Amino acid sequence: MSDQIKFIVDNLNKEPFRKNYNLITFDSLEPMQLLQVLNDVLAEIDPKQVVDIREEMPEHTAKRMLSLLGILKYKPPGNATDMSTFRQGLVIGSKPVIYPVLHWLLQRTNELKKRAYLARFLIKLEVPSEFLQDETVADTNKQYEELMEAFKTLHKDCEQLKSSGFSTAEIRRDISAMEGEKEQLAKRVERLKKRVETVPSHQRMLQTARQLRVEKEREGFLAQQKQEQKNQLFHAAQRLQRVQNQLKSMRHAAADARPESLLKRLEEEMKFNSYMVTEKFPKELENKRKELHFLQKVVSEPAMGPSDLLELESKINEVNAQINQLIEKKMLRNEPMEGKLSLYRQQASIISRKKEAKAEELQETKEKLASLEREVSAKTDQARELDGTEVLKGDEFKRYVSKLRSKSTVFKKKHQIIAEFKAEFGLLQRTEELLRQRHENIQRQLQTIEDKRGISGYSYTQEELERVSALKSEVDDAKGRTLDDMSEMVRKLNSLVSEKKSALAPVIKELRQLRQKCQELTQECDEKKAQYDSCAAGLESNRSKLEQEVRGLREECLQGESKYHYTNCMIRSLQVQLHRATEEMKAYVSPDQQEKRKAIREQYTKNIAEQENLGKKLREKQKAVRESHGPNMKQVKMWRDFEQLMECKKQCFLKQNQTSIGQVIQEGGEDRLVL
Repeated sequence: MSDQIKFIVDNLNKEPFRKNYNLITFDSLEPMQLLQVLNDVLAEIDPKQVVDIREEMPEHTAKRMLSLLGILKYKPPGNATDMSTFRQGLVIGSKPVIYPVLHWLLQRTNELKKRAYLARFLIKLEVPSEFLQDETVADTNKQYEELMEAFKTLHKDCEQLKSSGFSTAEIRRDISAMEGEKEQLAKRVERLKKRVETVPSHQRMLQTARQLRVEKEREGFLAQQKQEQKNQLFHAAQRLQRVQNQLKSMRHAAADARPESLLKRLEEEMKFNSYMVTEKFPKELENKRKELHFLQKVVSEPAMGPSDLLELESKINEVNAQINQLIEKKMLRNEPMEGKLSLYRQQASIISRKKEAKAEELQETKEKLASLEREVSAKTDQARELDGTEVLKGDEFKRYVSKLRSKSTVFKKKHQIIAEFKAEFGLLQRTEELLRQRHENIQRQLQTIEDKRGISGYSYTQEELERVSALKSEVDDAKGRTLDDMSEMVRKLNSLVSEKKSALAPVIKELRQLRQKCQELTQECDEKKAQYDSCAAGLESNRSKLEQEVRGLREECLQGESKYHYTNCMIRSLQVQLHRATEEMKAYVSPDQQEKRKAIREQYTKNIAEQENLGKKLREKQKAVRESHGPNMKQVKMWRDFEQLMECKKQCFLKQNQTSIGQVIQEGGEDRLVL
C-alpha cells in the first residue's frame, strides 16, 4: 500500500498536475479533496470531466465517474458484492477505493486518453425501435453508423500512417513538387510546339516521329516477346530433358517388374493418396480455416492493452482450474466402462498420431527423393557437359564394380602367396644361421677341453683317432646327405618361386597398368572437381548478386505500389468527403424547404430540439413525482394499515363464527343425549 501511495504522489507532483504533495499531506486529504484529485486525473484523460465537486450533486458525480471508468474498462477487485461497496466508497470518497483507481489511471494515462477520445465517437447511441420506424430517424441512424465505420477506418489509416513514418508535410511537398514538374513539362511542350510551328512541313515530321515512336515501342514489345519465347523454349527443353529422364528411369524400373508387384505398388499409392485426400488434407484445411478465423477475429478486435492481457490471463487460469477440477471429478467417478472406452480412445489416438507421423514422413521422403533425383539429373548433365562421356548407371555400374571386385580378390590372393613365400624363405635363413652357430659352439667346446687336458694341438690316441675318424666320416656322410637334401630343397624352392613369379608377372603388369590408370583418373577427377567447384562458386556468387538485385527491385516496386495505392485511397476519401460537404452545403443553402429539411444539420437540430423537449417534459414529470413522493408514500402506508386492519377483523369474524358453530353443535348433542 505504501508503494502505491508513493507512486500516486510522485505522478501527481509531475506535469501536468503539479500538486506538490508528500506522503503525509496526501494521506491527510479529506474525502471531498480526494474526490477532487480523482476528478482532476479524469479531466486530464477526458477534458469533459472538468467539474468542481463542490458544485455538483454526489449522485451525479458518482454516476459520471462510474460511466467514465466503465468506458475506460476499469475492473474493480472483488466480486458482485464488492461492486456495491465500490460505488458507495466512490460516493463518500473512501481511500481504499480511490487509491487503486488513481494508481490504475496514473499507470496508463496516455493509453486511457486515446481510449476516451475514441469512446467519444465510437459509443453507439441506443435508439428505441419505435423511433426507428420513422424513415428520417432510420436514415439518420444508418448514416450515423456509416460515419462511425468511416471514422474507424480513417483512425486505423491514421495510426498506420503515424507508425509507417509518412507525414502530411512530406506528402504535400511531394504533391507540390509533382505539380511544379507538371507545369514545367507543360511549358516545355508549349515552347517546343511554338518552335516546331515555324518549321515547314512540321505536321509530316510529327507524323513521322509518332510513327517512329510507335515502331520503337513495337520493336521493344517484339524483343520482349522474343525473350519470352526463348525462355519458354529453354524451359520446354528442360522439361523435355526431365521427362526423358523420368521415362528412362521408369523403363529401367519396369524392365524386371511383374504385374503383381506393379498392382501392389499402385494399391499402396492409392491407399496413401486416399488417406491424404480424405483424412490428412481435410484436417489440415480445417485447422488452417480455424487459424484464419481466429486471426481475423483477432484483427477485427480493437487494440489490447496490458490490462486486457492481464484480464485474459486471469480468465485462462480460471478456465484451466475448472478443467482440472472436471478431470479430477471424472477420475474420482472411475466408471469401468468409461475407463475401457478411454483406453480404446487413447490407443486409437496414438495409432492415428502414428499414422499421421508416418504419412508426413513418407511425404517428406518422397519430396526428398524427388529433390535428390533432380540433383542427380543436374549433376549428370554437368558431368556430361564437362567430360563429354556418359555416366554409368544401373547394371553397367554394377558390372564395372563386380569386375573391379574380382580383380581385387585375385590381387589379394597373389599377394598372400608371395607373402607366404617370403615367410618360408626367412624361416630357412633362420635355420641356416642356427646350424652355423651350433657348429661354432661345438668347436669352441672342443678347444676348451683340449686346453684343460694339456693336449691342445694334439689329437687323441689312435683308437680315438680311428673312432673319431670313423665318427667323422659318418658325420661327414650325414652332413653330405643333409647338404644334398638342403640343396635339393633350395633348388625346388627356387624353381617354385620362379614359376610363381612367371605366373604372377602378367597379373603384376596388368596391376601396374591399372594403378597408373587409376592415378591418371584420380588426377583428372581432382582437376574436374576443382573446375566444377570454381564454376559453382562463380555461379553461386552471380546468383546471390542477382537475387539481391531482384529483392531490391521488388522492394522498390512494392514501396511504389503501396505509395500509389495510399495516394489513390487518400484522394478517393477526400473526394467522398468533398462530395458530402458540397451536397450538405447545397441542401443547406437551397431555398427549397424540402431540400433544406434533408440536410444533416437540420435533421440533427430537429432531433436535438425534440430530445430537449422530451428531456424538459421528463424533468417536469420527475419534479412532480419528487413533490408528490412524500404524500403518496404516506397514503400507501395508510392503505397498508387499513388493509392490515381489515384482515385482522376478518380473522376475528371467522374465529367468532367457528366458536358459535361449535357451541350449537355441542348443544344439539346434549339435547340428543337427554332424549
